Parts: sequence; structure tokens; C-alpha cells
Amino acid sequence: MIGEKQSLMKNDVLWNALGSMTYALASMVLAFFVLRILGEKEGGIFGFGYSTLGQQFFILAYFGIRPFHITDMRGEFSFRDYHFFRILSSFSAVLLSIFFLLYQYTNGSYTVEKVSILFFLCLYKILDGYIDVYESELQRRGKLYKTGQSLFFRTILSVFVLLCSLLLSKTLLLSVILMNLSQVLSLYLFAILPLEETKELGAVHLTGEKTAFTQKMKALFSGSVFLFLSVFLDFYVFSSSKYAVDAVLGSSSSGIYNLLFMPSNFIYLLANFIIRPALPTLAALWQSGDKLRFKKEESSLMKKVLLLSLLLFGLAFLLSPLALWILEKLLGPAFSGKITGERWTFCLLILGGCFYALANLEYYILVTKRQQKRIFTGYALGAVLSFFTADLMVQEAGFFFASIQFVLMMLFLFLFFLFSGSHVKIAGRKGK
Repeated sequence: MIGEKQSLMKNDVLWNALGSMTYALASMVLAFFVLRILGEKEGGIFGFGYSTLGQQFFILAYFGIRPFHITDMRGEFSFRDYHFFRILSSFSAVLLSIFFLLYQYTNGSYTVEKVSILFFLCLYKILDGYIDVYESELQRRGKLYKTGQSLFFRTILSVFVLLCSLLLSKTLLLSVILMNLSQVLSLYLFAILPLEETKELGAVHLTGEKTAFTQKMKALFSGSVFLFLSVFLDFYVFSSSKYAVDAVLGSSSSGIYNLLFMPSNFIYLLANFIIRPALPTLAALWQSGDKLRFKKEESSLMKKVLLLSLLLFGLAFLLSPLALWILEKLLGPAFSGKITGERWTFCLLILGGCFYALANLEYYILVTKRQQKRIFTGYALGAVLSFFTADLMVQEAGFFFASIQFVLMMLFLFLFFLFSGSHVKIAGRKGK
């Protein structure tokens, strides 16, 4: 019995799945309960701040560096390097969030209340991005189960604190502040302490000489800047319909659309528990030049993510009328007709989420192949297309055209990455 418990506690697949699923479900649970407890307006502010604006600043703190970090199996950079770099990116994210919110306040777009709530939601997500450097290092050191445990336990704690505070105080600002404090506690309990129990990878400098710390920061920046720009643009493309709904239709509509959109995030995060455990293996095969095994692993991942996508879309198509009816009843009489009338919007958003999961797989494969410029090109083109289509389509037909715009953008990213990656060869190695 003791051996079985220890095995379960060290199961990479189990804990990665639990962490990813809990993190995905948390967004939907919180969006629902804030709408249910506080109504459309504050629910809309929370949904926009938590899953859209806050996530944009999370990406700035995250800097798109996780795939680079977890595939650095030779220890080219030490944890100290990655950690200091993440401090710089997180601090920059805090400053830029302040500047952005002040700008929105001064031009009359946001009230003091909205600015205050959005700032602490942005801060929560920036802390999320900072904690990720510890979780990335745990995965690089072969402790993926500890990464999953960190994500699982800190998400549960944050959700518990926010919901308890909302039920007791009915005050969103106070609840979000307390959620930030729980995030700081989680950083220590579930990230710092577990990492201290593991052994660091030794840094290997290919030049044979010790590189100055500032030079290493520059090298890390140059190695990840295209990943950051790509991920930043990626999230804009992914969220462009949500930005458009908030700008064109207002906070109340934004809250409802955000709730319908949430399962798309869930599909992407669910797919990650299939993809991420395979990344170290993919990286090792690519770096060793084993073309045949790399292609076999790549094909296996594609089949798994495609099967997951087909299953989830099929369930959404069949069960969406019942699911949306139940959701509307749970939200209360104030939402009568506002959820059940959006079946096709919901199904299209699920389809877009499936395409995004496939695009995410191709993204990680291109990262493994160190094709950052190709990734950036795809997202840059997607961002331009989104900029010129999102607001226009929402103005034309509200939620339905917003969901069509989302599907088209996700399909574009998937196809672009798929065909871009097919031309990359393993040069000068066995299996060529």
C-alpha cells in the first residue's frame, strides 16, 4: 500500500492531467460564480480581466520561454539565469499593466472601480507567469509530477479563497486582493519548497568558457524573443473576438461571451497534458538526429490530439442544448434566453478550440526544431487578419460572427504551422 501511494504521488501523467484540468476548469467555475453572485456587469469585468486582459500580461511575464526552458536538456542556461530573466519580464509586465490601465482611465474608458479590479486580476496572472519558471524547472529536472501538483494545489487554493470571499463579502475587489495573497502563499508552498528538494542541471557552455551573466541574459533574450512575440500575438489572435465583444457590445455581453468561450480554453489546456510530457523526448530525438523516431512520435501526438478534438466537438454538438439550458437555469432568471439561444455560437467556439489545440501541437514541434521565426510569421499574419476582421464581424452579427472569426483564425494558424514545419529537415545528422 505504501508503495502504491508513493507511485501515484510520482505519476507524471496523472498529476499533469489533474493540474491542467483543474486550471482549465477554474476559469469556467470562477466565471460562472462571479456572474451568478454579482451579476452581468461585475461578472463581465471579472471574466475580461481574468481570461483576457490579465492573460495578456501573463504572457508578458511568461515571455514565451517555457518551451525553450523545458527543452534545454543540455543545461545551456542555469535555473539562476531563467529565474532572473523571469523576474525582469514579470516586473515589466506589472509596469505596463499600470500604464495601460491609467491610460484607459484617463481617456474615460474605465472607471476607478474597473481599473482597480483589473489591476489585481492582472497582478494575479503576472504572479502566475512568475511561478511558471519554478514549474518549468521542475519539469526540466525530470519532476513533471511536481509541476502538476503545484498547478493543481495552487489553483484549488485560489478558487477556494475567491469564492469564500465573494460569498461572505459580495465584494469583487476585496476577493481578488485575497486571491493574490493566496497566490503568494502558493508560490512558497508548492513551487519554491519542492524545487529546493531537487538537483539542478549543470550549466554547459558550448564555448568551453564561463559566460558573463549579462551576456547570458542577452543570449536568453535573443533565443526567446521571437517566442515571446509569437505567444503575445498568439493570445491576441486567440482573444481578438473577446476584445471585440468587450469593445463593441460592452461588459455585460462580454461576461456572457466569455462564459461561452471558456470550454475553448479547456480544450487547449487538456491537449497540453498529452503534449507536454512528450516534449523532452521530442527534443532529445531532434537533437540526436533520429529522424525516424522523431516522425513517429510526432505522428502519434497528432493522432492523440486529433482524436481528443473530434471527441470533444462531437460531445458539444450533441449535448450543447441540454448543457446550455442547465447553465442558464443555474445562472438564474436574469439570464433567461441569453444562453440557450447561443447553441451554434457555442459549437463554433468549441470547433475553434479544437483547431487551436492542433495549432498548439504544431507550435511546440516548431519550437523543438528552433524555428522561432516561422512561428512569429504565422502569428504576425494572424494578428493582422484579426485586427481587420474582429470588430467588423462583431458589429455585423454579434456573438455568431465573433465565433466564426475565431474558428477561421484558429484554422489559419494550424494550417500555417503544419505546412511550415513539414519543410524543416534534420541537417547533418543520422536519419537524414
